[in-house]
Amino acid sequence: MKTARQLLQGKGQDVLSIAPEATVYDAMKTMADRNVGALLVLDKGKLCGVISERDFARRLFTQNKTPKEIKVAELMTKEVVYVRPEMTADQCMALMTDKRVRHLPVLDGDKVMGVLSIGDLVKDTISEQRFIIEQLEQYIHS
Repeated sequence: MKTARQLLQGKGQDVLSIAPEATVYDAMKTMADRNVGALLVLDKGKLCGVISERDFARRLFTQNKTPKEIKVAELMTKEVVYVRPEMTADQCMALMTDKRVRHLPVLDGDKVMGVLSIGDLVKDTISEQRFIIEQLEQYIHS
């Protein structure tokens, strides 16, 4: 079973982020340009929130402003669910399911190491299962 650290090493540790004072328009444009569903919100290098397409879709309509007028800090999720690098992929998946989130920042102390998405975890699970199936097939045929 892989750890969050190993999953990040396999996928890369690029962290897409935005400042809390940026506009929601800028956040959505960045997500669209980079083909991602969420950005970490970093204030002076420290994680202070996450803004996702879900935040935009669910919270924007309550505002009487345009996306160019709304700051990321107004729509972001402030209570960030995160994992530590030593947590297993199964633990990450269970946490995502329990908390109903699709993106998990990986923190080592206060340092952001990267982000795992539900897609990253599903891809790893499929890869693990394929490996086990191949091993079982080889065992049966030998």
